[in-house]
Amino acid sequence: MAAPQSIPDTLPLEQIEQGTSLWKDAVRRFLKNKMAVFGLGFVVLLTLAALAAPLFVKSFSAQNLAYGAQPPSSEHWLGTDVLGRDLLSRILYGSRISLAVGVCATLVSLTIGVLYGAISGYLGGKTDAVMMRIVDILYALPFTVFVILLMVIFGRNIILLFMAIGAVEWLTVARIVRGQVLSLRKQEFIEAAIALGLRKRAIILRHLVPNVLGITIIYATLTVPSVMLLEAALSFLGFGVQPPMSSLGVLIDEGAKTIEEFPWLLIFPGVVFSLTLFSLNFLGDGLRDALDPKAAKD
Repeated sequence: MAAPQSIPDTLPLEQIEQGTSLWKDAVRRFLKNKMAVFGLGFVVLLTLAALAAPLFVKSFSAQNLAYGAQPPSSEHWLGTDVLGRDLLSRILYGSRISLAVGVCATLVSLTIGVLYGAISGYLGGKTDAVMMRIVDILYALPFTVFVILLMVIFGRNIILLFMAIGAVEWLTVARIVRGQVLSLRKQEFIEAAIALGLRKRAIILRHLVPNVLGITIIYATLTVPSVMLLEAALSFLGFGVQPPMSSLGVLIDEGAKTIEEFPWLLIFPGVVFSLTLFSLNFLGDGLRDALDPKAAKD
């Protein structure tokens, strides 16, 4: 009978499997998604270029009526518009406005939606039913008309544009957060908080809201492009960013009016706007797959 083999007390370091965290796994999954990495890179590059625009391009409002609309050249890489303004400068400054509208309006919508959905989901019962019926009623309203009405009543300025768009974009995130909170409120850590005598406000803000940040971040990256599209639609109707400022939506509107004579005025802003929207959607999809791999498999 062979003697039993002895088991070593310790294993060599190279045989020990290194542990990992959920965030490291999420980063690894995200980096494997080439389209998501491209989206992140393009958004970061465009943001940096827009912020640093004053350092390497001319003023977006500097006019040269004698020069007029000229095609791309060594002096003006993307050409000029009908007022002789450099198109590259206007695209970079317009990107700054479009991204600011998208991000700020999204933050407004997330603040309203997360708090509304968390309160509705945690309280439950008749309160939840009433709050969700209000959301259903608001869903029936035409968002664009509602934003236009706010702009007409309170005036046209960039801050109001942030608030008006954010005020109509919170409904979906409220429903998403409510669904997450309904599944969390029966968890042990919530019952322990209740047993410790914490107030409902503390439970919602300290325990429930932090646990829905993952899905909130994903939704935020998908909301920014939809907000930018809404701003572009408002610009087409004359209710968006007002002169002398410009956004990508304003530039596309101006280019569409002169597409037969000066096609570059529509092509270049349209390409930048399309790439921005695609990149943000790729980024949102990548974050969703990275933070919730089960959903990606389904």
